[in-house]
Amino acid sequence: MRLYIIKIGGNVIDNEQALQKFLSEYASLNAPKILIHGGGKVATDISAGLGIEAKMVEGRRITDAETLKIVTMVYGGLINKRVVASLQKHTCNAIGLTGADANIVKASKRPVKNGIDYGFVGDVESVQAPVLMNLLQAGLSPVIAPLSHDGQGNMLNINADTMASVTAVALSKLAEVHLVYCFELKGVLENFEDKNSVIADITPDKYQELKEKGIISKGMIPKLDNSFDAIASGVASVRICHADDLIALVNKEEKVGTTLRK
Repeated sequence: MRLYIIKIGGNVIDNEQALQKFLSEYASLNAPKILIHGGGKVATDISAGLGIEAKMVEGRRITDAETLKIVTMVYGGLINKRVVASLQKHTCNAIGLTGADANIVKASKRPVKNGIDYGFVGDVESVQAPVLMNLLQAGLSPVIAPLSHDGQGNMLNINADTMASVTAVALSKLAEVHLVYCFELKGVLENFEDKNSVIADITPDKYQELKEKGIISKGMIPKLDNSFDAIASGVASVRICHADDLIALVNKEEKVGTTLRK
């Protein structure tokens, strides 16, 4: 079974027109698929409106108790259900989930490390791949919000790139899994000012070099960290591309975006 796990994030989530175009194309993919979404800037904007400052460290959100309430409402409610409703419009029988639903993803609260307390941020402990496979075999397309639980009744915020990666790794034991990260850029860029300067292939050594030069930084770091973890753990392929290139990549198998290699 060839399975696609697709993560959508970045400014695409915030742009209604771009999001609807992506969801229309996602729905048309003639293959088993799981969609994992980020939160865009919605949670940040709502936090600001309530006087709660969003704090980020290397692309990862610090989640205090008040922020946890906001991301649970926004990620698990507003964004997740909006995406599900849109996919239903495009005749893709989607089902919206968080990691707490059916115990799909269980996590533990991240410990304080190097003086950084991430708050209610979770590190994934397990993914119930058979449950997701059962949903796929029932003709459903899971849409997963980047939230989990600790088994003690507490919700935890999960980096969406991490959620995509660990889900892909878990399912790679049951299927041929291809992980695709879609956002508003054409791939990983050599020069951020030149939107066409896509780096076609990145190996672990090349990745280290790009980080040292400052070409890759901030939110791209967890994305690539997770990508290389996935490749090393059995995922068949990992690609990073523009949301508009999804059909070209999957259906037409064109060489677009950035490919991560061992």
